[in-house]
Amino acid sequence: MEKVIITAAICGAELTREDTPHLPLTPEELAEEALRAEEAGASIIHLHVRDEEGRPSQKEEDFRRTVEEMEKAGISAIIQVSTGGAADMSPDERIEALKVEPEMASLDCGSINFGDEVFVNTMSIQRRFAREMRERGVMPELECFETGHIHNALKLNEEELLPDHLHFDLVLGVPGGMPASARSLLFMLDQLPPDATWTVAGIGRYELPLAYHALALGGHVRVGLEDNIYYEKGRLAESNGELVARVKRLAGELGRKPASPAEARDMLGLPLDQA
Repeated sequence: MEKVIITAAICGAELTREDTPHLPLTPEELAEEALRAEEAGASIIHLHVRDEEGRPSQKEEDFRRTVEEMEKAGISAIIQVSTGGAADMSPDERIEALKVEPEMASLDCGSINFGDEVFVNTMSIQRRFAREMRERGVMPELECFETGHIHNALKLNEEELLPDHLHFDLVLGVPGGMPASARSLLFMLDQLPPDATWTVAGIGRYELPLAYHALALGGHVRVGLEDNIYYEKGRLAESNGELVARVKRLAGELGRKPASPAEARDMLGLPLDQA
């Protein structure tokens, strides 16, 4: 089977140190955690950042400081910035992350009830973000929380706003989105173009079982403290690297090795000279 691309979502925008003391917040901590995740087998780092007070931020300067620290730490993994930010942020705030010219960025493909909040992504917002990514040469990861989002992404593709290769992140288990089950995953996979690549992010306790399903079906896997702070019931994960290492071990049992950053770039159609 094809090698597996492991994405580490190392921080997120909603968690605090009250949730887990292992959460990286500063640029230096995020760089150290990204390095641990890469050494454990991750080839993509999904990146949210915080301001100097530890609050979620989409400001260019906060992303730039963190990316610079990652470069100093010797990170060779693909840095994928979040343009989702937090649910209460405006599109103008969220899109600022693209100013750091990353290789990849998340592109949320539809609105959703996100717990008690509404995460708004109208088609006009999606078009704006897709155009900005296209103009800057940033590859979008198409974030889909339910099947309608997949068809929004396909609409963007029909409008020639997306790159030749489509890469989806199927996020299951968010309150308000598709339930985290094998049946949901298979239903979503039936909607994807045959030549697209896809990864699965299971939220909370669903992270591990959905990783199993994705590995067995030939897909890719996202894990990390953003999605799940526990390694097992009752025990907090001590690092993102610990969660990545488990996926690497499980993939090995299926004869799938983790893709290196260079191999992931090749699989996703990214320029290799950025490695």
